[in-house]
Amino acid sequence: MCLVVGIHSGSHATHCGTLTTQTCQAAADVGTTIGAGIVIALWVAVDVILGVTFLVLRLSRR
Repeated sequence: MCLVVGIHSGSHATHCGTLTTQTCQAAADVGTTIGAGIVIALWVAVDVILGVTFLVLRLSRR
């Protein structure tokens, strides 16, 4: 849910300053992609850490 909201909010470029509309939209798209990638990478990292922890605890109880 958080990822969808973040991607949607990043698709509307505002406060461009001296940039052209096309350049501003391209910069917003790049920033949105980087942000989404970071969220997905953190999600995968936590999933791997939890999976390894589960396996270690399961094997230690045998």
